[in-house]
This record gives sequence, structure tokens and C-alpha cells, in this order.
Amino acid sequence: MRLFDLPNGKERHVKRVFFVALAVLSFFSAGFGILLWRSLPSVTFLALENPTETALMKERGGAGRLTWMPLAEVSPRLPQAVLMGEDAGFYIHSGFDTHEIKEAFKRNWEEGRTVRGASTISQQLAKNLFLSSARSYTRKLKEAVLTYRLEKALSKERILEIYLNVIEWGDGIYGVEAAARDVFGKSASRLTAVEAATLAAMIPSPLRLDPCKSPKSVRVRRDRILNWMHMAEDLTDAELSDALKQNPKLRKC
Repeated sequence: MRLFDLPNGKERHVKRVFFVALAVLSFFSAGFGILLWRSLPSVTFLALENPTETALMKERGGAGRLTWMPLAEVSPRLPQAVLMGEDAGFYIHSGFDTHEIKEAFKRNWEEGRTVRGASTISQQLAKNLFLSSARSYTRKLKEAVLTYRLEKALSKERILEIYLNVIEWGDGIYGVEAAARDVFGKSASRLTAVEAATLAAMIPSPLRLDPCKSPKSVRVRRDRILNWMHMAEDLTDAELSDALKQNPKLRKC
């Protein structure tokens, strides 16, 4: 017997209970959404102010500091490499890459575990600035709301500028200028293509993907990013060939 294959009186009662339950669920879901929306901070101040600390820095115990470098002064090779490594569709999507989400879901379903992420640069920035790294459905909902706000309040260039200046590049190393000086002993304004790709290769797991501790893993990802830069026409055939042959000197190894 199906749900509504009941005598008329009982059928009406079941339908009534069903729709009341649905209405109650919708009411509480809407209430939760409103509370969540109101509980999260505004991001509009970021249009004019540079953050001095992030939630990730606080979680790490407050170690490190941000050394700010305007996007216009960063070597253009760095944003090219980071976009290819982290979010090639950054200038096309509105904060969420639906294609990557579908591909990640498919891959993770096939593997039975999380082996591929789909977070855009805007999502990563929302998490780093305001949220903890603990995984939960509530945190993902908060991340989605903050990502939406960032995309509405800031230009793509401003989002990218803040991202490059606040993300972690090692133990106590935050921002591209500190990373460039720590790894290569030079300013981020002077990074070459292969140096930029090296830093971009570290982003997914900066404490593990250290070019001194894990040179092979970093080099494999670095070369992959260089090839993606070539496919995006950021590098010519000759520039790619030259970059793949280079073994940049690391300051601290």
C-alpha cells in the first residue's frame, strides 16, 4: 500500500500531517538561514582596508605577520601561476566553480573519500580570513555566504590581491612578499616564471609541500603549473622550455 492509498479520512489526515511537517521544516530552515546570515561579519571594509590578521593566523597561535604588497607591484608571473594552480576560472565564475564542484564530487564518489577539492580563490579567502579550518557542514554554509559577500563587495583584482597577501606559505609565513623572501631571498616583484610556479605549487599544503623538504613533489606540481601557464598562453614555447630546465636557487636549503 502506497502512502496515500488509504481510506479518504486517513488519507486527508496523513496529507495534513505531511504538509504541516514540511511547513515546520521550511520555517526552521528559513530561520536558521536568517540567523546564519546575520551572524557573519560584513566584508565591505575590505574594499578600502587591508586585513592585518586572519582567522587562520589566530588558529595557528598568532605567529607571523602580514607584509603587504599591492597587486600592481607583484611580478605578473605570480598571479598567473596561482590562478593556473588554484582557480583557472577565477575571472569567469561568481565565486563558485560549478564545473569543478561536479568533477570533484564525481572523483570523490569514485574514490570513496575526499581526494579532490573544488574551492575557488574566493572561497579560500573567505575561510582564511573569517573561519576555522575545521570541516563541517555549518562551516561550508558560512563559507558560501562569505564568498557571496566578497564577490558582491569587491572587484576580482581586490579579491586576488588580498588572497595573495594573506594565505599561508609556511610555518609563520603569510603573504607572497614574505614567501618570496623566505624561499628565494628576493622580493615578490622580481619573481621569475619558475619561481612563481614553485610558490604556487606550495599553496595546497604549505607545511608539507616545502621545496626543501619535499623537492620532488613540489617540482612535479611546479612543472604541471608551468605547462598550464603555457596552455593559457601566459608562456611562449621558448619560455616554457627554458623554465622547465631551470632549478632555481633556494635561500634556506
